[in-house]
Amino acid sequence: MSEEILINITPMESRVAVVENGVLQEVHVERTLRRGIVGNIYKGKVVRVLPGMQAAFVDIGLDRAAFIHASEISTREGSAVESISALVHEGQSLVVQVTKDPIGSKGARLTTQLSIPSRYLVYMPRTSHVGISLKIEDEAERERLKQVVADCIAAEGIEEAGGFILRTAADGARADEILVDIRYLRRLWEQISAQMQTAPSPSVIYEDLSLALRTLRDLVNPRIEKIRIDSRETFQKVTQFVDELMPEIADRLEHYPGERPIFDLYGVEDEIQKALERKVLLKSGGYLIIDPTEAMTTIDVNTGAFVGHRTLEETIFKTNLEAATAIARQLRLRNLGGIIIIDFIDMEDEEHQRQVLRTLEKQLERDHAKTNIIGITELGLVQMTRKRTRESLIQVLCEPCSCCQGRGLLKTAETICYEIFREILREARAYQAEGYLVLANQKVVDRLLDEESGNVADLEAFIGRPIKFQVETMYSQEQYDVVLL
Repeated sequence: MSEEILINITPMESRVAVVENGVLQEVHVERTLRRGIVGNIYKGKVVRVLPGMQAAFVDIGLDRAAFIHASEISTREGSAVESISALVHEGQSLVVQVTKDPIGSKGARLTTQLSIPSRYLVYMPRTSHVGISLKIEDEAERERLKQVVADCIAAEGIEEAGGFILRTAADGARADEILVDIRYLRRLWEQISAQMQTAPSPSVIYEDLSLALRTLRDLVNPRIEKIRIDSRETFQKVTQFVDELMPEIADRLEHYPGERPIFDLYGVEDEIQKALERKVLLKSGGYLIIDPTEAMTTIDVNTGAFVGHRTLEETIFKTNLEAATAIARQLRLRNLGGIIIIDFIDMEDEEHQRQVLRTLEKQLERDHAKTNIIGITELGLVQMTRKRTRESLIQVLCEPCSCCQGRGLLKTAETICYEIFREILREARAYQAEGYLVLANQKVVDRLLDEESGNVADLEAFIGRPIKFQVETMYSQEQYDVVLL
């Protein structure tokens, strides 16, 4: 399988696309004026303690106070205490790390259990645990890696070394490579520790890498054949970063100097536009309907135009199999997180159900975010979760419609006409006027002068005043004003 990473840099934003066999699988966007803050470490100030929620709000210098739960606050011994009031108080300085970006109306989520990632390791200075990514399944390799970390710590003569988690990228890593990471993380922690003592509250103590460098650290794996970057300046920064920490991938870096935009070259722009739509077409003729809401995301599978060649059950089974693969891709592409409910087409054959679930699980193995398929409900709905740390693609690129206020629907012209009639009646009872002028959208005025003309005449006779209409081209379908003459 051929995989490539495309990095598009402009002064306003950075974008990363992961392409597998020519098909876009993931896209990450970071605006220069609105960088994500997951992984950043702050010295904050507790502004409010909520005993009823076992949580506190912390000012870290953002527009909205961030949120921390008691379970995310550790004592010096590393054990959590149940009561939030015993852990923090208003006005207290607190060193915290962001685990979730502010999303919608919710502030950032925090923890005091700090962790700093590198190429192969995640360093946890306040614990002594050594863990290994579950994606490294070979038991002999897991034991080898644990021993390598222990040997490196002993060789460096580090007391109170802290804890480490070996990332998936550490699979097969040499001892000298892991030692380089340990030294880098220890130096970085010394700098952070020094700043923790002197920095004011609130202030930033440590910022995570830029999107381009995070991509190299977190997304590069042995399957990635090329990393193409369209900015010479960023290419130079990336090359320096790779030479210092990831020399084994240096030959995969490539500067793209072409006149045609790199995302256009691979059809990425078109795929991003499709990822903002509710409907996802399947090759068979079936389709998905994806609806993200505040509480969860629902995905509905439909056969559409696909009629199959054999039985109805076979048609449904094939549609669901194709949908399972498409859903796994859409979750990555749209960066959908939280609770996800999938309504596959009902299948009577239990073996078909198992195969569809296995296909979904298999496709989700390539997802960098943690996923968990919980099972099938009594109504036949598949329940799953996907870890959400950053805003979804739609949240980054879009905002609620100013016309429909995010409903996704507009009131009909007929409904607006009747609202206008009621408004005129209210005005006629409250004020004395020579007549009324209605300012409205073209479609609404057309209906008032055509299908509703009889009702308009009846209303004029009832209130004893003339009613005039004027088109306002800038008004949306739901906007109107009634002016007294």
